Amino acid sequence: MDAPSTLVRIYNAFRDRVRSASITNMTIGLVAVLVLRVAIQATRKKSRKTKLRGPKSPSLLFGVGKEIFKSPDMGAMFEEWSKEYGVAYEIPMMFGQKRTVLCDPKAVAHLFTKDTWSYVIIPGLKAIMAKQFGKGLFCAEGESHRRQRRSIAPSFNSTAMRKLSTVIYKSAERVRTAWEASIDANGGGTVVLDVQKWMNYVSLDSFGIAGFAYDFGSLDGKPNAMISVLDAIGASLPEGFFSIAVTLLAFLFPILMNVPTRRNKIFVELRDRMSEICDTLIDNATKNADDQISTIGLLLKAEDEDSKQHISRDEVLAQMRALLMASYETTSITMTWALLELARHPDIQTKLRQELLSVGGEPSYDQLFNSLPYLDAIVQETLRLHPSVAELLRQSDEDDVIPLSEPVRTKSGETVDSIAVERGTVITMSIGCLNQSEAIWGPDARVFRPERWLEADGITKKAQEVKGHRHLLTFGDGPRTCIGKIFAVAEIKTVLSVVVKNFVLEMRDGPNTKVEITRGITLRPRIAGEDGIKL
Repeated sequence: MDAPSTLVRIYNAFRDRVRSASITNMTIGLVAVLVLRVAIQATRKKSRKTKLRGPKSPSLLFGVGKEIFKSPDMGAMFEEWSKEYGVAYEIPMMFGQKRTVLCDPKAVAHLFTKDTWSYVIIPGLKAIMAKQFGKGLFCAEGESHRRQRRSIAPSFNSTAMRKLSTVIYKSAERVRTAWEASIDANGGGTVVLDVQKWMNYVSLDSFGIAGFAYDFGSLDGKPNAMISVLDAIGASLPEGFFSIAVTLLAFLFPILMNVPTRRNKIFVELRDRMSEICDTLIDNATKNADDQISTIGLLLKAEDEDSKQHISRDEVLAQMRALLMASYETTSITMTWALLELARHPDIQTKLRQELLSVGGEPSYDQLFNSLPYLDAIVQETLRLHPSVAELLRQSDEDDVIPLSEPVRTKSGETVDSIAVERGTVITMSIGCLNQSEAIWGPDARVFRPERWLEADGITKKAQEVKGHRHLLTFGDGPRTCIGKIFAVAEIKTVLSVVVKNFVLEMRDGPNTKVEITRGITLRPRIAGEDGIKL
């Protein structure tokens, strides 16, 4: 047996031991695994991977990982590096590991065409998601991913959305009623509200009814243990050195998810509460045997089918947990950012209100998508500037050559128009960079300017090379593109139409109020020094 094979076998044995070890023995195991990993890399044959330039490592332990994690604008950081090193470069991560960064639309489009097959979720992240949600759509690859996605796709197509649009509108009307009651209780003038919390609740209630035929009642103040946990995740979590170290190292060693940091404790409680509510949702859905369109109805139908579309009960539960979290987190954050930008830009808010009032009454599904161009532009601009997920990570499952739209200079000084990656290469795609890069979107790339979506040449030729939804990567692309994007856009447009028609939004402390980014499960805005967004 050759040396590399022997070392690999020893490494796997040590890794398994680490994953089952107690916390007190973990440090020794981690060191042993890392030493063996370095030894394996040293004995392997010469790499065929393109040697790319990139920033130097400021830390032997974290590389640039801690700086990225703590950055208030990760997209800007990746863009600055791309200006110096080109559209493809390499960054140092934990314990000397490297990641290839792609800031090029052509390269990213190539990767997404092979997603779930040649490029897969990195093992550490997959293990973390499996622990939190179960082995569902988020973790699946290849044929398993295709099968699971097909099982619920009909509940998110445009036909289903037409039927569900009234559900979303009713939830938005409940927000209007509650806000009007708050204003009346405050003397009929103005009131300060935490719009992030209200957007969380309207998202959860809308998808609860539309996807699971269940009303969480959060807009009505109904007590719910799951909402309490979700609110705790949305609040500011302390990010000391130990917490950051555990979070970053968990991508290499998922066992660290068991370390009792505050963040990990909240995630454990969230998983438990989601499991409880999913049991309730399944019990509720089984009483409605005629449900053939809701997400849960399709999931249970697929579980009963003896066909290629069959999914297991564990997969049903995993899909439900993931969809619950996505409905609460991502869409609500986008709506919060939209309301925040409208409060910052009263002229844009006024123009939108005029367009909405010209329609009169409840806009139909077709009107939302086809007859309100300024509303559409505002939604697209919000999605561009404020993606709730900062980056996408993949690992190559086979050797590949990735084409580039412009050449880069390698470490050796050679200029290349494609890069070779080996199996096991970890690749980062910064959504913020690709959505907001001046090289792609022009000199006003970081300005909130909805008009760019209405002008004939508002979307640059370079931006048109981005293959995601409407030239954005906010919803991802390829086989893993967000399955609920039509629902999300419909909900955002509906809620904005109701809120802006009935209320004038202002920043509590003026238009120049400082807003910062905080990390829950995804990236959230908050007023500097506070929790939430109070308008």
